Amino acid sequence: MTDTKAATFEESMARLDEIVKMLEQGDRSLDEALALFEEGTALVKSCGKLLDEAEQKVIKLQKGSEGEPEEVPFDTVTQ
Repeated sequence: MTDTKAATFEESMARLDEIVKMLEQGDRSLDEALALFEEGTALVKSCGKLLDEAEQKVIKLQKGSEGEPEEVPFDTVTQ
């Protein structure tokens, strides 16, 4: 099982894609399929959390000094 805490979003999505392909083949035992399903659900949860965190960063970057929305071109935002 992949360590979902240390994996990047891209790594998690790649692993999730592998899991889906393996499960779609239908040649895994029930135990293997269940283990893959459990790993996949953990990856989905991890990816969802990473996306939520990214969304919060974007929202935070878009707030002006007094909390009002501030329009900033995307390509001018630096870290």
